[in-house]
Amino acid sequence: MRFIHCADIHLDSPLRGLEFYDGAPAEEMRGATRRAFANVVDLAIDRSVDFVLIAGDIFDGDWPDFNTGLYFASQLRRLAESDVRVFLTYGNHDAVSKLTRSVPLPKNVFSFPANRPATEVIESLGVAIHGQSFASEAVSTDLSAAYPAARNGLLNIGVLHTSLSGREGHQPYAPTTADRLTDKAYDYWALGHVHTREIVRESPWIVFPGNTQGRHARETGAKGCMVVEAEPGVGIRSVDFVPTDVARWHHLTVDIAALSSADDLHAAVQAEVRAAQLAAEDRILALRLTLAGRGPLHQVIVSNREAIRAQLSASVGEASAGMAWLEKVRIKVTAPLDLPRLAERDDPIGLLIRSIESLAAEPRTLHSLAESVLSELAQKLPPELRGSESAWALDSPEALADALANARERLLATIAAEDA
Repeated sequence: MRFIHCADIHLDSPLRGLEFYDGAPAEEMRGATRRAFANVVDLAIDRSVDFVLIAGDIFDGDWPDFNTGLYFASQLRRLAESDVRVFLTYGNHDAVSKLTRSVPLPKNVFSFPANRPATEVIESLGVAIHGQSFASEAVSTDLSAAYPAARNGLLNIGVLHTSLSGREGHQPYAPTTADRLTDKAYDYWALGHVHTREIVRESPWIVFPGNTQGRHARETGAKGCMVVEAEPGVGIRSVDFVPTDVARWHHLTVDIAALSSADDLHAAVQAEVRAAQLAAEDRILALRLTLAGRGPLHQVIVSNREAIRAQLSASVGEASAGMAWLEKVRIKVTAPLDLPRLAERDDPIGLLIRSIESLAAEPRTLHSLAESVLSELAQKLPPELRGSESAWALDSPEALADALANARERLLATIAAEDA
């Protein structure tokens, strides 16, 4: 027996914010979730799997029109033509109560109900599949508690959209624990909701496959699904990850400590880009580059941020033959100065450095200062940059810390230039 376990497809996820990045292949990225799911279907057909499990969040919410549902149904029909069955649950993003539109799904598809757990038995394979969909977005109860006991003599699989006991960056929906799942005596738990791939336990197998396509810079690395080999009476033989993503988000860090010129910087960045592109196997790469370390290039980098970013963007494009684009440059370099000595100075420079260090140590004071100084500017920002969920929001701790660090390094660059 062979099956695929996938989750968190988020078909037609809008990938918000791409329009703010110069050079971003917006159209390619917007179609990435569809192409990634098509890759799952291709894999299922190529590997001659018996069935596909989808553990929730097939969609990213209610559809703006019927095209999303029609595309999904068309891919399921491809599986039907190859005699591949599909068993799916709906999660928090596509809970039954959130989807106001629907299209008929092929007869090879079984959708687990939202009002109770259900079990589907495939006698010819000797397998029992148990699952339940979300009735609403915020499910705070342990759905697995009501799942039935394992069927004797069959391979038992549980399909569940859950945060388990909590995972960073994910709402605590349908909370449960690995021990509670183990107590059900199933052979395999096909989980969804957490976008980071994780094998929680191997006896029994409790698995998050992650999402099939990364959608933003916090979802880095290879994304895909699990191909599982199993046998009734024996159990799970193997669980293998197979990437399905068509675009990949990746973080690079270049230390400037040993770099003495701009040419050295571009050569170091291009070497990292080539290595990342090789690992990505010809996928589109969205790169977030961090320049870090303490070195003589500090002044050039900090004093010419926009020019450096433009030059680095060109270097990335050259090194990747246009297959990678620079999503963001984070400048974390520090000046080669004796800061404790400067902070002791009894002059405006010493006062500024001490004030900045004090603000860095007191986030509340920094927030109050920013609120009073930037309140008018905040009202002029477009809504997508103003919202509390945005990492760019003026009141977010990350944005304020970055702004303070940037101010500090600009000051130190000026001091270093005057000393030189």
